[in-house]
Amino acid sequence: MQSIIKVKVKTRAKKEGVIEIKNGEFEIRVNVPPNEGKANKRVIELLSKYLKVPKTKLLLSKGHKSTNKIFMIDPE
Repeated sequence: MQSIIKVKVKTRAKKEGVIEIKNGEFEIRVNVPPNEGKANKRVIELLSKYLKVPKTKLLLSKGHKSTNKIFMIDPE
């Protein structure tokens, strides 16, 4: 069964980090600009480290060009 994770992204932050707002909802701050997928890549790196899952298991399903994103964790 896949897990759904909701993420609110803040780009160009002075300090990077992951904050769990409530179960399954996170605020992630990245210090890169939101162009050419750089912010999405950094969000995946930080989220995978925080959740202790491989980056390849995190799938961005909605919000490729939005600050509100939905990720799925692939169990396989």
